[in-house]
Amino acid sequence: MTENNEQVAGLLLAAGGGRRLGGRPKALLEHKGRPLVEYAARALREGGCTRVHVVLGAQSDTVRSRAELPGCVLVDNPEWEDGMGSSLRAGLASLAGTGARAALVSLVDQPGIGPAAVARVLAAYRSPASLVSASYEGVRGHPVLFGADHWAGITATATGDRGARAYLKEHSDAITLVECGDVAQPYDIDTEGDLVHLE
Repeated sequence: MTENNEQVAGLLLAAGGGRRLGGRPKALLEHKGRPLVEYAARALREGGCTRVHVVLGAQSDTVRSRAELPGCVLVDNPEWEDGMGSSLRAGLASLAGTGARAALVSLVDQPGIGPAAVARVLAAYRSPASLVSASYEGVRGHPVLFGADHWAGITATATGDRGARAYLKEHSDAITLVECGDVAQPYDIDTEGDLVHLE
């Protein structure tokens, strides 16, 4: 096990209520016969994250009862309706005091991104000052790794559905881009039409 595996925690944002999917929480959408949140958490683990925190929101009790998430720390975000920014803040707060020196953040609604992309981004971690992002033909996407030095700044600017976008734009010169277009597809499951990507 490498040092990166110990120092970088996986952080899965899975709180969304699926507004454009008729109010179906994305964590509970079926993919390969199981809830999508299981698939996404497993991608983080198989990609090398030994510690995985999962932020839940919409129908969190149902997600807890239906999804098998062994070894994961489940974090409730009571403000999930405020958007992804609140989930990112809740997730980073849950890592305080754990010894994690970076968070590798992925989204529950991107099943085209699996362990291979996670492993590449994880491998680029160097220190708590690291900022690493997967890229797809040069366009920044997920997963994204935030060294602990950046958590306070991200927490201060993560609002609405923008997550860390403003912070990353401000610190674009510091981001290490890791091309993942050959091993992952960065589509989102946002609308009824996107459900064709699920099996």
